Order: sequence, then C-alpha cells, then structure tokens
Amino acid sequence: MSHETISIALDPRGVATVTLNRPEKHNALSAQMLAELTQAAADLGADKSVRVVVLTGAGKSFCAGGDLEWMRAQMQADAETRAREAAKLAYMLQALNTLAKPLIGAVQGNAFGGGVGMASVCDVAIGVDHLKMGLTETRLGIIPATIGPYVLARMGEGRARRVFMSARLFGAEEAVSLGLLARAVPQADLAQAIEAEVAPYLSCAPGAVAEAKALARRLGPRIDAETIEMTVQALKSRWETDEAAEGIGAFFDKRQATWTYK
Repeated sequence: MSHETISIALDPRGVATVTLNRPEKHNALSAQMLAELTQAAADLGADKSVRVVVLTGAGKSFCAGGDLEWMRAQMQADAETRAREAAKLAYMLQALNTLAKPLIGAVQGNAFGGGVGMASVCDVAIGVDHLKMGLTETRLGIIPATIGPYVLARMGEGRARRVFMSARLFGAEEAVSLGLLARAVPQADLAQAIEAEVAPYLSCAPGAVAEAKALARRLGPRIDAETIEMTVQALKSRWETDEAAEGIGAFFDKRQATWTYK
C-alpha cells in the first residue's frame, strides 16, 4: 500500500518506524491518515520480520489532533456520516492498541486531542522535554470521546479527570506525572532514549512478547466493540449540539466562543 500521510521504514533488525507525515498540518489526523494508520497496523502486525514498531511524527508537532477541515465537514454531514467518521478514529486507535508488536512512542513535539490518544496507545511513550499536551476538545464544544478509553486506560480515572474536561495545556513534566509519558528528555537525547526501549525486545521471543501484550490488554480496562460504539455514539450526539457548531465556528472565524469569560 502506498502512503501519502505517513511513512514506514524498516531497519535490518526488524524495527519499523511509522512517521506521521503531514508536518505542514502538524500531523493532524485526516480521514486518509486514519485509513493509512489502520492498514499499517494490520500490515506490521502480520509481518513476521517486524519485531518492534516506533511511532513518531515529522516536523515540530507529534500530532495536533483531528484535522479541523475534516471536523468542519462533520458539522455539515448527516448523523450516519458523523458516526462513520468517528468510528474511523476509534478503530484506528484500537488497531494500534492491539498491535501484536511492541509500540514505542517517540513524541518529538506537541500532542493535542487525538495526539494524546495516539500517545496513550503506545506501550511506552517518551517525549521531548519542551512539548505541550492537552485534551482540547471541550474548548471547541466537543468531547474526547473516541480517544477516551485509551486515555483512561493509560492515566487512570483519577489522574485523567485533572485534564480530561478542562482543555488546559500541560508540559512534559506533568505528562510524566499523569502517566502519558514514561519520561521526558532533551530533543538531542530522544533517539538514544527510544533505542534503550527498543533494544531489550530484540532479545525476546516475538511470540511470547505478542502473547504477553495481549494478556496485559485482557487484564486491563475493557475496550471492546461495545465500549467503542458507546464512544462513537457519544461523539456523534455531541456533534449535533449547538455548542459544537458554535465552538468550531468560532475557531474558524478566529473569535472567542460565546461561553468564553471575557
């Protein structure tokens, strides 16, 4: 499969690097990127030569969340289309979350909204110490629904509630305390830190690693088709509110939403 929004490189050791490759859009998640990531997860999971997968982004940002043009299109779509589009993000994250290979996140820049979801599905994520993160959906009148199961699984409910609803931005140190990042390092040290996470797996039995990861997932919070469908419906319903129309409209009009305290 050819890729337009991501790139995939495989080294001789079996380490595959998947790079979100829309730097001019801060690697925002478009419908095409969702499709390419979902297919990449299937292909890499089935490829016996792949031992470890590293997920990163090109340019200054890891992932800015949902592509806002794609989001604006949802405001003009019917309910069935909205649900179908929301499901694309949900099932892309599930594909990465259940990938039968270790998934290491190299969070080389800022991550917002869906970008936080992307970091959350990594088995371990290491970020640069100058990054900012945030679940910014409520500022736009929507909610972090389809990413929610993965964010809650990573942070736990108590820690997630510190940042899940407020849309406030936080730095790398707090991201570590929240459990989103394993640690934060200077930009110059990121490659070395990622290599330190990759190397141990190259001495492990690939099948045992895959089964251990699947067991950990079964023992953790339930994220099944019922859970995913609930989040899809929650997002679809939220898209239909006046707040969503106002929040996204305000963003594109470059004005404050009506609920903003002056």
